[in-house]
Amino acid sequence: MNTPAREVIRRPVLTEKSMRGTGAGKYTFEVAPGFNKLAIKAAVEELFNVRVTKVNVLTLPGRTKRRGAHYYRVGGRRKAIVTLRAGDKIDLESLT
Repeated sequence: MNTPAREVIRRPVLTEKSMRGTGAGKYTFEVAPGFNKLAIKAAVEELFNVRVTKVNVLTLPGRTKRRGAHYYRVGGRRKAIVTLRAGDKIDLESLT
């Protein structure tokens, strides 16, 4: 599966909780559904020129929201927590 890396990695997740992991070499990204851990690892290594040691993937389900009397369903997300080799870093501030 030779997919461009930008199709696999959508954006970094920049929350307080995800930024706490950067000190330990863990970075969180929103990823497209349908890609496995190997594709995510290859995409991160290609985009940021780093070595990935571990990939954890979470699938967050959608939820129901309400606007006035109307209810609608918001789609879910998929995110990956990527652990880098010791000494490697990603500069997230240059991405946004």
